[in-house]
Amino acid sequence: MSKIFTSKLADYEIKLQAEWIGNDLFLCLFGGDTPHIGTVTTFSRETEKQVQRFPSHDGRFHKDDVLAELLLKQIAAELPGNCVITAGVHVDHISQEQIQASFSMTAELAEALKRWLSEHPLAKEPFYE
Repeated sequence: MSKIFTSKLADYEIKLQAEWIGNDLFLCLFGGDTPHIGTVTTFSRETEKQVQRFPSHDGRFHKDDVLAELLLKQIAAELPGNCVITAGVHVDHISQEQIQASFSMTAELAEALKRWLSEHPLAKEPFYE
């Protein structure tokens, strides 16, 4: 089961695609002028969160995990299994207002996701012999 959520502020939009894979949740947070996969964040209740930042330009690395972290903080208590979040938002010539808007949009998307998760619980728990 999957769902796409959208938020728009400050002349751009961010989308959140959610996909149940068994007990696990795959999330793709993307938007702006050039959506991409800048970071991968993994989480489970049994292990510490891990982040992989991919190279960007001029020897830098993407910082999209800042948005993934905000998303994760809001939904972690709702997660029954593992969670993988890819994140990549790029706005050409981004302004300070647009940077701040990315936090508001991500928080809004996280709240929408929490509602969806509560309305669409997993259909079946795994069976182990």
